[in-house]
Amino acid sequence: MSLPFNEILNIAPYSLAREEKRAMLLARLQALTAHHYDRCDAYRGMLDAQSVNPASIVALEDVPFLPVSLFKSLALKSIPDDEVVKTMTSSGTTGQQVSRIFLDKTTASYQQKVLVKIVSQFTGASRLPMLVIDSPDVLKDRLQFSARGAGILGFSLFGADRAWALDENMALNIPVIEAFLEKHQGKRILLFGFTFMVWQHFYKALAASGKKLALDNALLIHGGGWKKLQHEAVSPADFARRLQDVCGLPAVHDYYGMVEQTGCIYMQCEQGHLHASIFSDVIIRDPHNFACAPVGQPGIIQVLSLLPESYPGHALLTEDEGVLLGEDDCPCGRKGKYFRILGRLKKAELRGCSDTYAAEF
Repeated sequence: MSLPFNEILNIAPYSLAREEKRAMLLARLQALTAHHYDRCDAYRGMLDAQSVNPASIVALEDVPFLPVSLFKSLALKSIPDDEVVKTMTSSGTTGQQVSRIFLDKTTASYQQKVLVKIVSQFTGASRLPMLVIDSPDVLKDRLQFSARGAGILGFSLFGADRAWALDENMALNIPVIEAFLEKHQGKRILLFGFTFMVWQHFYKALAASGKKLALDNALLIHGGGWKKLQHEAVSPADFARRLQDVCGLPAVHDYYGMVEQTGCIYMQCEQGHLHASIFSDVIIRDPHNFACAPVGQPGIIQVLSLLPESYPGHALLTEDEGVLLGEDDCPCGRKGKYFRILGRLKKAELRGCSDTYAAEF
């Protein structure tokens, strides 16, 4: 029997070992599959076409997955129109179709609560002074607001006081940053931004200016695509090291996530590994036959989420390539699977907030 979701919320995000987590995930995902089968005609049609009966699911690997790109072409929802409280859209370059994700109050609430549970494991329970590595204009531009703006607002839950590191021209705003640091001297500070913007408009500008900012008591959480940085031969380790060089930043945490499964992000630990919490899981699929790939074998990333009740997004095949590194034995001490992203699949569209911005830069 599936645990009520509010009971799952009471469990520490990285506390369940393999068998206990699998049992909890399976019960919830079985229930979600049946829920969406009953309430979403398009989803039911796709399962029927594959002769998949929700009652026959006996393992996590059996939960039928949808290609994430389907959300660009189909309006998939399991709620009536009058229960939609928010429609999320993915980032996309001009002319590119975007995903549309329909949320009701329940799913939107789950997303926010789970994000808080996961991220507070890294930031602590208290809200921190927050420096956003972006321009305040991102919240005014409705075209950009979809993913970047939503990401900033989501992570603002962890900020007690918010300042913007960049001006309306995406230029480093040194006076604002220095005033913010002086105001919060001696406190731990949270920096948040999308990967390419942190690199292009914060790190590079700071390095060129010769200024030294005192961020030795801060942590940076960043996310989005690495494609542009890979072109510049910047690895995650280089990224963290160079930021430490220009501002003494001691802690840098990447995260992997997508608008199609908002809330269930995969945070990077101190060892540089991305972790699945109890609210989600990853399966690496062999691209030739979609079989489950073992630890160490690259493949297509499938993501599972316990959150989506308003749309059938609980099991998705992404357009990213990754490799499973292990389960329950990361040196950081967190239980669950941990993995690494290898990049976008060939011919996959640019879709991360950073990659979309970089493509237009």
